[in-house]
Amino acid sequence: MELLAQSIGARVKSERKKHDWTLDQLSEASGVSRRMLINVEQGTANPSVSILLRLADALGIGLPALVEPPELRTAMITRKGEGAALWTGENGGSGILVAGNATPDALELWDWTLAPGERHESEAHSEGTRELLHLHKGSLTVEVNDEVFELRAGDAMSFHSDTAHAYANTHKTPAIFNLCVFEPSAGTTHKMEDNNAK
Repeated sequence: MELLAQSIGARVKSERKKHDWTLDQLSEASGVSRRMLINVEQGTANPSVSILLRLADALGIGLPALVEPPELRTAMITRKGEGAALWTGENGGSGILVAGNATPDALELWDWTLAPGERHESEAHSEGTRELLHLHKGSLTVEVNDEVFELRAGDAMSFHSDTAHAYANTHKTPAIFNLCVFEPSAGTTHKMEDNNAK
């Protein structure tokens, strides 16, 4: 995780400088505190998925581009065990970004495991974002707004994730699922106008 944190920090700093922004300007654009930004850029923070999404959106690059090295390739392979572990649950669960593309329309593919008793809450993503979920093992509760959906192994669902949502495992066995996130025009929601950034 330390190497990933350093890689993310370097990318955030590089993108911030491309915008010719100060730490304060990026803080204002992203809603992330200046102290946290300093820690992220120094590679000493373990930022939450929510913070990473805010930074990616403010910088106009989408989450996959923030956690992957900026290399131009026609294809990219993520070998088993090489995905970016961006969430770790208190009981051993994990959220791993295994593939994605850059902007303007960000597409992310995640491998998730929620251990018994774990819950992951997500803030609303940018307008128009949708998620596709396929549960491979166990049972899973998905909350979208005030609606609650109970899924069993083999079930799949799609939903608008530009509203608060959560995943929870209230059962005694792990819930294992793939999640695909489509964010159209990633990075445009909090983008500062150039004349405000100078």
